[in-house]
Amino acid sequence: MTDPITCPECEGRKGQRIGAHFIVCPFCCGRGWVGGEYEPAEAASKPPPPWPAAWEHKVWHDPIVAAAISCRYCLGAGTVTKVDEAARTMVTADCPVCTVPDDQTV
Repeated sequence: MTDPITCPECEGRKGQRIGAHFIVCPFCCGRGWVGGEYEPAEAASKPPPPWPAAWEHKVWHDPIVAAAISCRYCLGAGTVTKVDEAARTMVTADCPVCTVPDDQTV
Protein backbone atom coordinates (compact mmCIF):
# COMPACT_ATOMS: atom_id res chain seq x y z
CA MET A 1 0.00 0.00 0.00
CA THR A 2 1.05 3.57 -0.60
CA ASP A 3 0.22 6.83 1.11
CA PRO A 4 -2.88 8.55 -0.29
CA ILE A 5 -2.15 10.79 -3.30
CA THR A 6 -4.30 12.89 -5.62
CA CYS A 7 -5.89 10.72 -8.30
CA PRO A 8 -3.76 10.86 -11.46
CA GLU A 9 -6.77 10.29 -13.71
CA CYS A 10 -9.21 12.99 -12.49
CA GLU A 11 -6.57 15.16 -10.76
CA GLY A 12 -8.67 15.25 -7.58
CA ARG A 13 -11.90 16.44 -9.28
CA LYS A 14 -13.62 13.12 -8.39
CA GLY A 15 -15.08 12.79 -11.90
CA GLN A 16 -16.34 14.73 -14.88
CA ARG A 17 -19.49 16.80 -15.39
CA ILE A 18 -21.28 16.29 -18.71
CA GLY A 19 -24.31 18.56 -18.89
CA ALA A 20 -26.52 17.82 -15.90
CA HIS A 21 -24.77 14.48 -15.23
CA PHE A 22 -21.70 13.83 -13.09
CA ILE A 23 -19.65 10.82 -14.19
CA VAL A 24 -17.58 9.43 -11.30
CA CYS A 25 -13.90 8.73 -12.01
CA PRO A 26 -13.52 4.96 -12.52
CA PHE A 27 -9.93 4.99 -11.22
CA CYS A 28 -10.54 6.50 -7.77
CA CYS A 29 -14.29 5.71 -7.58
CA GLY A 30 -15.13 9.36 -6.92
CA ARG A 31 -12.83 9.86 -3.93
CA GLY A 32 -10.38 12.22 -5.65
CA TRP A 33 -7.44 10.32 -4.19
CA VAL A 34 -5.89 6.86 -4.34
CA GLY A 35 -3.62 4.91 -2.04
CA GLY A 36 -3.88 3.49 1.41
CA GLU A 37 -6.67 0.93 1.59
CA TYR A 38 -8.03 2.18 -1.78
CA GLU A 39 -5.07 1.21 -3.97
CA PRO A 40 -6.39 0.44 -7.49
CA ALA A 41 -3.27 -1.55 -8.42
CA GLU A 42 -3.95 -4.03 -5.61
CA ALA A 43 -7.71 -4.32 -6.17
CA ALA A 44 -7.61 -7.49 -8.26
CA SER A 45 -4.83 -9.87 -9.11
CA LYS A 46 -6.56 -11.26 -12.21
CA PRO A 47 -8.87 -9.55 -14.72
CA PRO A 48 -12.62 -10.14 -14.38
CA PRO A 49 -14.19 -12.70 -16.71
CA PRO A 50 -15.64 -11.31 -19.95
CA TRP A 51 -19.37 -10.70 -20.23
CA PRO A 52 -21.32 -13.35 -22.15
CA ALA A 53 -22.77 -12.44 -25.52
CA ALA A 54 -26.29 -10.96 -25.36
CA TRP A 55 -27.86 -13.98 -27.07
CA GLU A 56 -26.31 -16.29 -24.42
CA HIS A 57 -27.72 -14.38 -21.43
CA LYS A 58 -29.66 -16.33 -18.79
CA VAL A 59 -32.80 -14.24 -19.41
CA TRP A 60 -33.50 -16.38 -22.50
CA HIS A 61 -34.32 -19.31 -20.20
CA ASP A 62 -37.49 -17.43 -19.24
CA PRO A 63 -40.23 -18.64 -21.65
CA ILE A 64 -42.07 -15.28 -21.57
CA VAL A 65 -39.00 -13.34 -22.69
CA ALA A 66 -38.11 -15.93 -25.31
CA ALA A 67 -41.65 -15.77 -26.73
CA ALA A 68 -41.81 -11.95 -26.73
CA ILE A 69 -38.57 -11.35 -28.64
CA SER A 70 -38.28 -13.30 -31.85
CA CYS A 71 -34.51 -13.12 -32.42
CA ARG A 72 -31.80 -13.20 -29.75
CA TYR A 73 -29.17 -11.73 -32.09
CA CYS A 74 -30.93 -8.52 -33.19
CA LEU A 75 -33.61 -8.53 -30.42
CA GLY A 76 -36.36 -8.51 -33.02
CA ALA A 77 -35.18 -5.39 -34.86
CA GLY A 78 -34.24 -7.23 -38.06
CA THR A 79 -31.00 -5.23 -38.38
CA VAL A 80 -27.64 -5.21 -36.64
CA THR A 81 -25.17 -2.35 -36.37
CA LYS A 82 -21.39 -2.54 -36.20
CA VAL A 83 -19.08 0.32 -35.30
CA ASP A 84 -15.70 0.19 -37.06
CA GLU A 85 -13.48 2.35 -34.86
CA ALA A 86 -10.48 2.15 -37.21
CA ALA A 87 -12.47 3.48 -40.19
CA ARG A 88 -14.65 5.69 -37.94
CA THR A 89 -17.83 4.39 -39.57
CA MET A 90 -21.05 2.72 -38.47
CA VAL A 91 -22.57 0.05 -40.70
CA THR A 92 -26.11 -1.29 -40.41
CA ALA A 93 -27.08 -4.53 -42.14
CA ASP A 94 -29.88 -7.09 -42.14
CA CYS A 95 -29.71 -9.55 -39.26
CA PRO A 96 -27.88 -12.68 -40.47
CA VAL A 97 -29.90 -14.91 -38.15
CA CYS A 98 -33.54 -13.95 -38.65
CA THR A 99 -33.60 -12.53 -42.19
CA VAL A 100 -33.58 -14.78 -45.24
CA PRO A 101 -31.93 -13.47 -48.44
CA ASP A 102 -34.29 -13.05 -51.43
CA ASP A 103 -32.58 -15.83 -53.42
CA GLN A 104 -33.15 -18.36 -50.59
CA THR A 105 -36.88 -17.88 -50.05
CA VAL A 106 -39.02 -20.97 -49.72
